[in-house]
Amino acid sequence: MRVEDLRPLPLFDGLTDEQLAALLADGAEVAVEPGRELFHEGDPADHWWVLVDGTLDLLRHVGREDTVVGRMDVPGRWAGGFRAWDEHGVYLATGRGAEPGRVLSVPATALRSWTNAWFPLGVHLLVGVFGTARSIESTVRQRASLVTLGRLAAGLAHEINNPAAATTRAVEALDTASRELLGSLSRLAHDEITPQQFLALDALRLELGPGGPEDPLARADAEEALGTWLDRHGVADPWDVAASLAAAGADPGWCARVDEALGGAGLGPALTWVASTMAVGALVAEARESTRRVSELVASVRSYSQMDRASRQAVDVTEGIESTLVMLGHKLRGGVTVRREYDATLPRLEAYPGELNQVWTNLVDNAVDAMDGRGTLTLRTRLDGDTVVVEVADTGEGMTPAVAARAFDAFFTTKDVGKGTGLGLDIARRIVEERHGGEISIESSSGATTLRVRLPLLPARGG
Repeated sequence: MRVEDLRPLPLFDGLTDEQLAALLADGAEVAVEPGRELFHEGDPADHWWVLVDGTLDLLRHVGREDTVVGRMDVPGRWAGGFRAWDEHGVYLATGRGAEPGRVLSVPATALRSWTNAWFPLGVHLLVGVFGTARSIESTVRQRASLVTLGRLAAGLAHEINNPAAATTRAVEALDTASRELLGSLSRLAHDEITPQQFLALDALRLELGPGGPEDPLARADAEEALGTWLDRHGVADPWDVAASLAAAGADPGWCARVDEALGGAGLGPALTWVASTMAVGALVAEARESTRRVSELVASVRSYSQMDRASRQAVDVTEGIESTLVMLGHKLRGGVTVRREYDATLPRLEAYPGELNQVWTNLVDNAVDAMDGRGTLTLRTRLDGDTVVVEVADTGEGMTPAVAARAFDAFFTTKDVGKGTGLGLDIARRIVEERHGGEISIESSSGATTLRVRLPLLPARGG
């Protein structure tokens, strides 16, 4: 490798030929070959790698897979060498050859010596910025992750608590109804009704079902009429029995038919038995529905977190948005109307679904906050050529041009202290642009803001 090879690289602007020659003397040319690893994540970053030509993929080990997090494909880009300024510096990713080329490898000790000699003030500034930025970003990102996790956990607990509490209430009521059912059977046996009478009673029971009046006033009138009839005929606890019978569609005429079928014997136990069977059926249905809801929530969490799935896969964008809405359901109640405008023919795309769900979470969360919990949240998906477009629109106050211009800057936020870290849209931008080769933009005016995400159907280069 010669000085002429390094001279065109913008990285070395300002260095003399003698300085470049000194770097070359301390460094070495290393060939870039597809599949060959030049440095490994977590190892001491004791060499500085400068790309001269070719391409390197940067990979991080996530779960059980190596995931591409970046790509060095522009001459002059560099990696590693952190031990020139940080004695604990390690490689943040693995560098693996993607396209043939060359890199200049310089030991971190030599890099430190030359930078101290050529840019002593710059080195002091670099060390300070390096350490401070790493500390601040690490702390704030950790806090942002914990805040988001806490919100999601609280929301999920609230979502699960409702059907779980309903199941508990249904089981407790089911215990009472079962005891009443068994007790009424015992009283029927004591009244010595015949098998034919019991079969007639059961046939009348089968005429009933969940067909009672839905209107509360009509239901109350039906219960009043039944309660009066039962009380007149000496049935114990007439109003409790009337409630279950009215919900099943019974009326005084039906009760008179039961009395006739039994020949006047065992009317009270018979009606209590019918009411108990209706109550048991209704309670079982309620418990089934509640447990189904819990199962759906667990499935949504599984879809949202992408547990036990490959990191990159064919993604149904609509499914990811819907699972995100479930996770944020607690924020959408009380004043937020969700309008869905999904393209049912939208094809799947190759992406990292867990990361895209993080994007949808940040966008929806910001939209709800922008509306202060009241307004219309519109979610749109459509296909534009070979690009999937997702729009998240809100009816909040909107952004000024100055705020919109800085919305994707790290740590920029317009929220009150303690309510935002300024990382939501920055993280979304990084995931969309750097991980998926897409674009994210803002269109805002008074009373309307739309965040638009464009994702290519084909895998992003280096993604």
